[in-house]
Amino acid sequence: MTTRTEMIPLVDDTELAVTVGEPEGAPVRGGIVVLHSSRGVTERTEAIVAGLAGEGWLTVAPDLFHGTGSADVVSGESVLTDSDASFGWLAHHGVSADRMGVLGFDLGATAALVVASQRTLGAAVTVAAAGVQRPLADGLPALLDVVGELTCPWLGLYGESGDPVDSADVDRLREAAHASGAVVDVVVYPAAEHRFDDSDTPIRSDPMDEAAEEGTSVEARSRVLNWFDAHMR
Repeated sequence: MTTRTEMIPLVDDTELAVTVGEPEGAPVRGGIVVLHSSRGVTERTEAIVAGLAGEGWLTVAPDLFHGTGSADVVSGESVLTDSDASFGWLAHHGVSADRMGVLGFDLGATAALVVASQRTLGAAVTVAAAGVQRPLADGLPALLDVVGELTCPWLGLYGESGDPVDSADVDRLREAAHASGAVVDVVVYPAAEHRFDDSDTPIRSDPMDEAAEEGTSVEARSRVLNWFDAHMR
């Protein structure tokens, strides 16, 4: 499965680069927006996009850094704008809102949880979403301020060590999320080995392929795929 880059025009007359993965030879199951980590759109991000497409999901990953390669350009407003543009791209390609999901990693995970509290979606998955009690970036609210308004089922993945969120904050976030009435599952692993988006983690092939590796990361990938499959039908 290969990916391609497309440009989406924005209302401020700029363009947003997105990495697209499109299923081949099978009906599209739905659409997933992948919000990358603070490392930007890496080869691993592209591999995740391709892997999700291989599972039947039309997948799009916006460049939140707008081609600069720097997280300094990211704000709450820009992240929501880029996410909305990506959802609009999916809608233009025939995906309804209840079949759209968002998957985010650290910086992108925080943004994804905010998006899932402010937009109507089918499901959300976040990996190491920080900014629980204090905003992670200008314009982004603290997650405790918005997670009680979740509009869709949410799976949150954390590492007890190696992630930028301590266990007490994870517990606070889980409790606040349940107040939304949405289906919530927060899983805490002993370490950060669940980070299948991390290019430092050796994965022999497709990072969304369960046969590629044994251990924590494959269990985390399985949870992600099962979550989207269960809640976006």
